Amino acid sequence: MTHRATTLGQSLGYGISAEQRNKVLRNTYWLLAMTMVPTVLGAWVGVATGITQSLNGILGMVVFLGGAFAFIYGIEKTKNSAAGVPVLLGFTFFMGLMLSRMIAMTLGFKNGADLIMTAFAGTAGVFFVMASLASVIKRDLSGMGKWLFVGTIVLIVGGVINMFVGSTAGMMAMSMAAIGIFSAYMLYDIKQIIDGGETNYITATLALYLDIINVFQSLLALLGIFGGERD
Repeated sequence: MTHRATTLGQSLGYGISAEQRNKVLRNTYWLLAMTMVPTVLGAWVGVATGITQSLNGILGMVVFLGGAFAFIYGIEKTKNSAAGVPVLLGFTFFMGLMLSRMIAMTLGFKNGADLIMTAFAGTAGVFFVMASLASVIKRDLSGMGKWLFVGTIVLIVGGVINMFVGSTAGMMAMSMAAIGIFSAYMLYDIKQIIDGGETNYITATLALYLDIINVFQSLLALLGIFGGERD
């Protein structure tokens, strides 16, 4: 088994042992679980203080993109040092803070708490399915990366346009597309770890975390549109 796994990794051009790949995957899953704590804390702080309520439109996008790119740059610079994990956890707190505006809006529905739990359960289900698929699919999926990247760029452009148009139908379409794209990204990112294409567990955790957050907020948006109950 180990010999076959090592041969597969070498045939894909990675050349690291099955033991090393399993260690990266194990560390990634542990760190991914840890990222949920500062995310929830950040969301709670945002909802409790209302600090992000004024961050809408262009201002919200500038603050989000500026903060996100600064953190991602910091993670890239520290991923091979002891500072990498704290910087990543700081980023997840920031993401929770940015998510708090959407959480607060959802909690404005009579069934808001149920919608949030449903979105969380749905995201966990998607992750479980993608992780299971990644463990049984034998073919190399590295070619998916460029197509998923193009899809993400189209999604970002569509989001900017819809920010000015304010179309509910547009938001629904983009949310469904985002669920599809980032679910596929989960499969791609986990498979990269399993095949040895990603050897840094901090970078791997960042990629999977972004996949999860995008699926969660897209599910939450759809649930709010279709299932939100007002008093």
